[in-house]
Amino acid sequence: MNRPHGALDRRTPAAAYAARPKAGPPSEPPHRTHNRVRTDKVNNGKITLRHGGALYSIGLGRHLNGRPVLALVHDLETTILDATTGETLRELTLDSTRQYQPQTPRNPRT
Repeated sequence: MNRPHGALDRRTPAAAYAARPKAGPPSEPPHRTHNRVRTDKVNNGKITLRHGGALYSIGLGRHLNGRPVLALVHDLETTILDATTGETLRELTLDSTRQYQPQTPRNPRT
């Protein structure tokens, strides 16, 4: 129908329909990030964390064995908290070239 409609401010129904905003999928964020919270328990002084299809072991120390922890992950930045006290146990950036993430950083040999 191409005749104007009195209730549509003298627009045709097709023109009124075309002017309305259309529903669609939400837009993707410009920089996709990986965020999550993971609960774990320290075992043999370390916890495990899967990132990007690889499994990493994060060293925390054997004195923490059995302690429940929270891992806050934002891309490669990881913060390990004591789940009962909220104390920060470790902050690190995952080194994707190493499966085991030691407590002390790697020293280059000179």
